[in-house]
Amino acid sequence: MDTTIYIRLRHRVQVKTGATVYLKDIALITAPKTVMNTLGNLIVHQVKKEDNNIIIIDGMKVIQVITEQLNDTNIQLVGPQQTIVEVILKKVKMSIPIFVIVWLLLFIGSAVSIMNFHEDVSMQTVHQKLFHLLTGIEDQKPLSIQIPYSIGLGLGMTLFFNHFFKKRINDEPSPLEVEMFNYQQSLDQYVIMNENKESIKRMDE
Repeated sequence: MDTTIYIRLRHRVQVKTGATVYLKDIALITAPKTVMNTLGNLIVHQVKKEDNNIIIIDGMKVIQVITEQLNDTNIQLVGPQQTIVEVILKKVKMSIPIFVIVWLLLFIGSAVSIMNFHEDVSMQTVHQKLFHLLTGIEDQKPLSIQIPYSIGLGLGMTLFFNHFFKKRINDEPSPLEVEMFNYQQSLDQYVIMNENKESIKRMDE
C-alpha cells in the first residue's frame, strides 16, 4: 500500500554558511509516524561558497530526494512550489555613528518636506484666518492654533505608522509595513524566477 506524504514548503528560511539543509528545515511534513523521522532528516542541500547568499530549492528536487529514499510513496506538494534559502554570510553590528547620521538625515529631510508642504499650501495664512474667524482678533502668530496643530501632526504620524519607538500600538499593520511586504513579495518572486535554474531553459543549453 502506498504511503501518502504531504509536504508544504516554507516560503523563506535562513541558514549559516556551510550548513546542511534538511527537509524538516524547509518544509512542514505530514506523514505516517513510521517515516516521519526518516523524512525530516533527508538532506536536501549542502550549502557551499559558490551558492552565494540565495538558494532556490524547487519542489521537484524535494520530490526527487524523497523518492530516492522511500519507495511506494504518494507525495502531495501543498502550497509554495519553491523555498528561498537565505545564507547569512556575516552579521554586521550596528554602528552608532552611522545610526546617528542616518537618523539626522531622515529627521532633517522629513522636517524640510513638512515645511515645504506648509509653505506651498500657505498654512500660516490659513491659521491666521482661522484664528481671526474664531476670535475676531488678527494675530500674525496664532500660537493657540499652531502649537496644538504641531502636536497633533506628530501624534497623527505616530498613529499612521502604528509604532511608538519599538512598541506597536495595535495589531493592524501600518501602511509602511504593507508596502515593505509588497516589495518583499515582488523581490522574492523575481528571485524565484531568475535564480531557479529549473525555471529557465535556453536554446543553447
